[in-house]
Amino acid sequence: MEYLSFELPIKELMDQYQTCSLVGEESGVDVKLACSQIEDKIIEKKKEIYGNLSPWQRVQLSRHPDRPYALDFIKGITDKDSFLELHGDRNFADDPAMVGGLAKIDGKSVMIIGTQKGRTTKERQLRRFGMSNPEGYRKALRLMKLAEKFGIPVISLIDTPGAYPGLEAEERGQGEAIARNIFEMTMLKTPIFVYVIGEGASGGALGIGVGNKVYMLENTWYTVIAPESCSSILWRNWDHKEDAANALKLTPQDALKEKFIDGIIEEPLGGAHYEPQVAYEHLKTSILQNIKAFSKFTGKELETQRQDKFIAMGQFKG
Repeated sequence: MEYLSFELPIKELMDQYQTCSLVGEESGVDVKLACSQIEDKIIEKKKEIYGNLSPWQRVQLSRHPDRPYALDFIKGITDKDSFLELHGDRNFADDPAMVGGLAKIDGKSVMIIGTQKGRTTKERQLRRFGMSNPEGYRKALRLMKLAEKFGIPVISLIDTPGAYPGLEAEERGQGEAIARNIFEMTMLKTPIFVYVIGEGASGGALGIGVGNKVYMLENTWYTVIAPESCSSILWRNWDHKEDAANALKLTPQDALKEKFIDGIIEEPLGGAHYEPQVAYEHLKTSILQNIKAFSKFTGKELETQRQDKFIAMGQFKG
């Protein structure tokens, strides 16, 4: 387990607990009471730290190297061996940074799409840290259209620092691909449920972020720009990333207050990486509840509800 800088007090207690357990095993001395007291301190310290997270600390948690990624969540919420990954945009290429395919959740057919990061250096390079090229967004749209054809819900899992900013992505129409997705998703006649499971930045997130319901996991963020990028624009360096995180109002609580999202999915104490299975179950429960709630709507009603939801977010003057 890796620990972030603000988690070091927890690490110290965990080290004490491991030492206590080791002493008991090697000496044969009963140390259950001492270990139990350390366990209580660990829980208290976790509640103290994670109950008072700053926006920047929440950003750090969303990027924790042990945090589950899209494919982890897909495996955790779908029926065993039911996920069939589909590839390619039928126009240029396949994009490893955008994954998607058919699956079943408690026997219910769904189309799941999501941005996927990498664990190893090689995989991170392959998936570009979860930053999609235009073909990734076009693949996602192809899968959503396929879901519409067969009348099955779309589940979107967002975890991206943004769309890929490379020259080749711009040459192939990055802006158009994202704009096309946003346009087409507003008119899709099948339910779309969006979940921010990690980072949610800029058009890279919005390209698969238009849904009938939009949720954020507890330790995630969702805004127009990453704090570091905001700092570099306003202050010409990254030194003010914490100030930027505060100003951007990027936490789930901020988004819910402003009615950008419909709810917050609770995570295990300390983050999804502590108990991934618990996080999977919370996500799965929300998805099944939404599938049931929206199954009674017609395609036109789903389209209208989605459009009204996003139109209501803005302020317009005649």
